[in-house]
Amino acid sequence: MWRRLRIGILLLILASVAQSAWVARTRTAEWKTSLRVVVYPISADASATSTQYVSELRKATFEPIEAFFRTEGRKYGVSLSDPVEVFLAPAISSRPPAPPFGGSTLRIILWSLELRYWAWRHDTHNGPKADVRLFVSYHDPSLTARLPHSAGLQKGLMGVVNAFAETGQDGSNNVVITHELLHTLGATDKYDPDGNLPLFPDGFADPDARPRYPQRRAEIMAGRIPISETRAEIAEGMKQVVIGAKTAHEISWTK
Repeated sequence: MWRRLRIGILLLILASVAQSAWVARTRTAEWKTSLRVVVYPISADASATSTQYVSELRKATFEPIEAFFRTEGRKYGVSLSDPVEVFLAPAISSRPPAPPFGGSTLRIILWSLELRYWAWRHDTHNGPKADVRLFVSYHDPSLTARLPHSAGLQKGLMGVVNAFAETGQDGSNNVVITHELLHTLGATDKYDPDGNLPLFPDGFADPDARPRYPQRRAEIMAGRIPISETRAEIAEGMKQVVIGAKTAHEISWTK
């Protein structure tokens, strides 16, 4: 009996979560009001460098993301003057549960529920209710040479992002943050997971360019600027990325 009761409670929770997520996704896909995105900064390693960097973060750090959505939105006929507004929440001292990359479907579901519970317990934002929550863990580059993978959840409208705690990396950090934000809105990756090279044509900022290489900018969901058939460079800031036609369709900017 107790086993059936626990299963019943779990199913009710899942149904409630699914309904709330569906309502939120439907509203965000309409683009009738500005999308409120809240960044929750975290000192990933509790080092002096990361802690100081997080304490000095300001909303202005993320204004290039807002400008990017304004520019790209106009290109696709989005009527909103500010499609995305980014808010900065006070720092969180706890780290989110790590995504189970390569895990089973059940493990991913459990992680998603665990993340939602963690996010509920550690929500530090006191402003307007967030449409999308992005938990950004900043790492001291002297301690972490290669960042762990980031993840964006469409069903939960939240993301777990890893970035470098260095002012010189603010531009590339914003590219990663925007990439994961777009994942929460339904955009898919547009690079080859085996070699990280952008896929043609959807992963190219200008697939009609002649000659095809080198490209000048990156498609945001590819993240890299194609230089040749075998080489691509990481985009270093929001002025080096665009939203391609397929990504625009995936986030309901086009029919």
